[in-house]
Amino acid sequence: MTYALTVLAPWRPLTGERLETLDAETVQDLDQFVLRFGKLQDAIGSRLLPAVLGYLQEPYEHRPMLDKLNRLEQLGYLEQAEEWPRLRAIRNQFAPEYPDEPERNASVLNMAFEASDRLKAILDLVAQRLALTSEAPTP
Repeated sequence: MTYALTVLAPWRPLTGERLETLDAETVQDLDQFVLRFGKLQDAIGSRLLPAVLGYLQEPYEHRPMLDKLNRLEQLGYLEQAEEWPRLRAIRNQFAPEYPDEPERNASVLNMAFEASDRLKAILDLVAQRLALTSEAPTP
């Protein structure tokens, strides 16, 4: 995803007009970004965050995702629990295709470009907090 973002930097922010004039290689880079953004968002939500709660021995296995997010925020593993549904909604906007709406598609991609920074920040915060947890002395 980082590679695709770097390659796409000259095209950002995207507009509908720019989107319609991209060459095949740049379209492939956009496809790579979309695929990896979705996979990263899914992996964080379905595997990483529940695994963190499991590692911390928090009894949230069968709780709704919002409860898990709120608990992770309380524990300092997320900055804002309410941010996660917004990130999920951006990912979900990739599912339907709107070939006749290039401005709409460009807008969704621009939101995802910005949201990718948040996904990376979540990964960094979780890694930082887990490192601190593993360094803590055991009673």
